[in-house]
Amino acid sequence: MTSRKPPNVSFQEWVDHQVKEAEQAGEFDDLPGAGKPLKLADKHDPDWWVKDFIKRENLDSEALLPPAVLLRKEKQKVAETVAKMRRESEVREYLTDLNRRILLAIRDTTGPVVPVGKVDEAAVIAQWRMDHDGPPVERTEAGVAAERPRRRSIWQRLFS
Repeated sequence: MTSRKPPNVSFQEWVDHQVKEAEQAGEFDDLPGAGKPLKLADKHDPDWWVKDFIKRENLDSEALLPPAVLLRKEKQKVAETVAKMRRESEVREYLTDLNRRILLAIRDTTGPVVPVGKVDEAAVIAQWRMDHDGPPVERTEAGVAAERPRRRSIWQRLFS
């Protein structure tokens, strides 16, 4: 803790005196970032502090996008998302929820207007069925496709 400022010394002189004492004591040696250039923001960018915070905390910058833009991005990735699902009921539930959120975004008049149309559920489900129908196929070393036997249910395994 520093001592009190003497009454006959100006504030500037007192601060300079404390800094000189700290330098002589070596308190400024080996500070983090010593000898490295400062990362000064552009003077004309009003959002410099937000960008710096996002970079420093490794945040996902998509969280700052308006909901309509997020929905549009999600709509572009529907095929990838649906391909990971195992049941048709899951796919239907996801598509129904996505279309409901899209309709809510269309009705919302705040924020930027980004054209986002509904997802064609029938086409997506038809594509999902084409991708997921048929028995799973494995390739052997000879390159011939061999059908993998279907796994028996737990009841079949218990009572056999």
